Amino acid sequence: MNQNDLIILNFEEIRRRSKKVWRAIPSNMLDWKPDKNAMTCAEMIRHILEGEFLYHQILKGKGSGALTNLSNPFDTKQFTTVEDELAYAQPYREQFISYIKTINPSDFENIEIDRSDVGYVRTLGDMLLRIAYHESVHTGQLLDYMRTMDIDRPQIWD
Repeated sequence: MNQNDLIILNFEEIRRRSKKVWRAIPSNMLDWKPDKNAMTCAEMIRHILEGEFLYHQILKGKGSGALTNLSNPFDTKQFTTVEDELAYAQPYREQFISYIKTINPSDFENIEIDRSDVGYVRTLGDMLLRIAYHESVHTGQLLDYMRTMDIDRPQIWD
């Protein structure tokens, strides 16, 4: 298994677990949030899926500048259900995974992604791991939301 395959496996396993969590949130609880400053469950799911699209653009453009004048397909899409959201995001997910497959192994260390607008410049490999971590953190937050809502949480450690 090469570097690309390992990174893709990590993304796929994270998403598999995220889906288990997302699908376990009752539809009548998707608008729940722990306080007025937090995202709702639906907003967090959207944030993860939209974030992956935006991060993909940043990687392709080698920095945050790629977001300038970007047409964001999530801007006009209203959240309805988890399944609808997943279906809508699937083509963008497939493009992101296809992009990872094309990365030359030396590029993981040699290409820099300039996010100095938010305080850092990192290698492509580092950024890919940060993107995966982003989804993992928010999935953990949703598990905490579910605990606070006193609803059953799925077993993600299978």
